[in-house]
Amino acid sequence: MRIISGKHKSKRITAPKKLPVRPTTDMAKEALFNILNNSYYFEEISFLDLFAGTGNISFEFASRGTTDITAIDVDFGCIKFIDKISTELSFGISAIKSDVFQFLEKTVIKADIIFADPPYDFPVEEFAKIPELVFKNNLLNDDGVLIVEHSKHTDLSQLEHYSKNRRYGGSVFSFFEK
Repeated sequence: MRIISGKHKSKRITAPKKLPVRPTTDMAKEALFNILNNSYYFEEISFLDLFAGTGNISFEFASRGTTDITAIDVDFGCIKFIDKISTELSFGISAIKSDVFQFLEKTVIKADIIFADPPYDFPVEEFAKIPELVFKNNLLNDDGVLIVEHSKHTDLSQLEHYSKNRRYGGSVFSFFEK
């Protein structure tokens, strides 16, 4: 994976092969950040990365100047890797090992952007829990957005707070807003 823009533009990061992840492709990540770039000043926002995996999306936000970043993943290897890269690049990402759904039930952390990249093979009911918990627990700041990455075979358009989606190859980003 590679950081596309910001302080560490073009930096390649190689994750250990044994991590149970499917990183967002560079093409999809670049397209997502082109959308977000028009609505947010990255230096002024808080970011919550759910199902963080390799930390790919968190690293991109950090490289672009976001300093308030929390990354959540249930896999200890993923958290260890995020901590390692965050330290090496002086990002200051707070990486927390937790089941995402348990975290969303208990956290008081609010964010401007919440990004969730659960396994593509999740049933729709599992995907639906993400916006349900985010909005029920009021975890988005005013004018915030929840973005859920999923496969083109999953349709989240019927869920409450859904606003739009963007498709890039086999990946889709669904946007949810207050």
